[in-house]
Amino acid sequence: MTDWSPPRTPKGQISRVPQMSGLDGMRALAVVAVMVYHANNAWLHGGFLGVEVFFVISGYLITLLLITEHERSGRIDLKQFWLRRFRRLLPALFVMLALLTAYMAVSYTQARGRVRGDILGGVGYISNWYQIWVGAGYTAGEAFAPLRHLWSLAVEEQFYLVWPLVMVAILWKGRNRLPRMALWLFGLAASISLLVAVLFVPGDIDSVCRPELMTGYWRIAGRCISINDALYLSTITRGGGLLLGAAFAMVWRPGAIMRSPMQNKGPLVDLVAVIGLGLLGLLMWRTHLAGPAETQLTGSRFDPVLFRGGLFASGLATVMVIAAVTHRRAIIGKILGNPLFRWIGTRSYGMYLYHWPMYQIIRREAGVPLKPWQFALAMAITLPLTEASYRFIEIPIRRGRVGDWLRADRRRPSPEVAARRRRAAVAGLVSVMVLGFAGVSIAMAPNRCLGAVECANSEGAALVASQTTVTQPAPVVVAAATTTVAAAAPVEPATPTIPGQTTIPGQATIVPPPTVPPTPAPTAPPVPIAPIAVGESVMLGAIQQLQAGGFNVYAQESKQGSWIAQVIGELRAGGQIGDTIVIQTGTNGPVSADMFAQIMALLPAADVPHVVFLTVKAPKPYIDANNALIWSLPAQYPNVTILDWAGLALQINGELSGSDGGVHLRTTKAKQFYANYIFDSIGHRERVLPLPE
Repeated sequence: MTDWSPPRTPKGQISRVPQMSGLDGMRALAVVAVMVYHANNAWLHGGFLGVEVFFVISGYLITLLLITEHERSGRIDLKQFWLRRFRRLLPALFVMLALLTAYMAVSYTQARGRVRGDILGGVGYISNWYQIWVGAGYTAGEAFAPLRHLWSLAVEEQFYLVWPLVMVAILWKGRNRLPRMALWLFGLAASISLLVAVLFVPGDIDSVCRPELMTGYWRIAGRCISINDALYLSTITRGGGLLLGAAFAMVWRPGAIMRSPMQNKGPLVDLVAVIGLGLLGLLMWRTHLAGPAETQLTGSRFDPVLFRGGLFASGLATVMVIAAVTHRRAIIGKILGNPLFRWIGTRSYGMYLYHWPMYQIIRREAGVPLKPWQFALAMAITLPLTEASYRFIEIPIRRGRVGDWLRADRRRPSPEVAARRRRAAVAGLVSVMVLGFAGVSIAMAPNRCLGAVECANSEGAALVASQTTVTQPAPVVVAAATTTVAAAAPVEPATPTIPGQTTIPGQATIVPPPTVPPTPAPTAPPVPIAPIAVGESVMLGAIQQLQAGGFNVYAQESKQGSWIAQVIGELRAGGQIGDTIVIQTGTNGPVSADMFAQIMALLPAADVPHVVFLTVKAPKPYIDANNALIWSLPAQYPNVTILDWAGLALQINGELSGSDGGVHLRTTKAKQFYANYIFDSIGHRERVLPLPE
């Protein structure tokens, strides 16, 4: 503990922190907004701004507490401050992580390897930096991410570690400098907002980072870092809200306000708070973090309003509300401090901890909106867990009751106390054994794919990689002529020679083999070239079924028309295209008429009589235009046939992926249905197989 006492300490304490139930009400509104947004962002597009409200409140309260301690004792006890923070935050977090670890070890073994890093990041309070590094922000398409919400707790905990040191340095110069320092902090928060606005990347950002297209990405140490995700998650760029709260605490201390001319300005600050609440409500209703890309399937489009002032505006609006709820003569504080809001606010930490893992357990896939009944089910489980955490973990540890209980009757405990301790010891031992088993199982688990889309793409890519071999030239076989050497014997001069025989006196006679005219090799009939299928991730999902039907498949995730044309050109140059080729393109972005013309220039009717295009299906605005171009192809190219996958897929909509609007093939039945449709259309009926039940 470091003692940074100033030369003298005033007797009066104007920064004493009273009980402010209105702040609990603000926490209640913030956590409810976040939970609604996480359940279904269509219900409240900007509900995630509740996290910014938490940041501002945390910056305000922590700074106010540090100033109060300095006024009371003339110093800041860093050790006690950090100990109080750890007791407040860590036990509940560790219990949640333990419960989740045990659940995954027993009930969801498929995802154990995937969450290993998230658990370590949560334990170390570095989840935000871990998510930035591995590309697992809120726009990532991971199938199961039960700890994604811990990024905001990491930001706060990192602030709690650093900010007391900063405050020690500030208060060493004297408390009379606090108003000036508040202006500097406000300017720093505004500068952070300006930096975010400058670094923000507008427009569509592809979810796949490619060396040839780095728009929206930084390359750091060989890894692709999403710029906008980093701006949203990093402690530096999200520190603006914390600094706004800290700056406000330096000029708006409840005790000091009631000794100043502002003590009778309750109605005025109520009006300011109403404006702040209205601005927060508008921002939560109108802004959004990121939506689907408009020009491609696998990308995102971040909200420029949010990154170009929206976060800063929400922080200012929160400060406006804090001004009223901390003023004793304002009505807003009493309204927000009603019993229901206070109950939610005092338990907001537990609600935040448990609601997101419960959502993920129910839906199993990040980004899938919860139905109302699923949301009700999640709340029915989350709220009791929250209450249990509050009553039996957070409050007892925060108030030191666990230590008191352990120290009580240490020498001669009563029979009741001894029995309770034995039960607690048994429960602790069982918990350690279960947690140990769960920890080892997660530590040793392989990192497997999760979700229909990811697994289909992974399996398809692995299959393609396993079948890619380097073809060696055929060995050249050389047949040598046979030479017969006759036995050595005296040569009789009078013996006639055989025509063509060479006679050397005193040497053996070398007889060459008779000349036999070569027999022409039988001409084998040409081997027919297998039909070709070229496409995107939809086709990649059915690669095994198509290959089982005799197709050579060239498909890859997140590819568009230019890649399709390049592959067809290479196959054409290598003489690998026979009389049938099936093509699917246009799912991931717009495809122009020129692109189709480029593809068809490689597939003339004289050489490739059967060119089959599939229509595309995705919840994107460019799909209708792409399908219109596809339907127009037979009028221009007589060898083109159209398969209406967009229409036929409606028959198996329940078998398709749910997180992306039914684009990909989720089940084996869907994959075989897709392949059978292609087989049947080209007269490959012997390959059509019964669909799995």
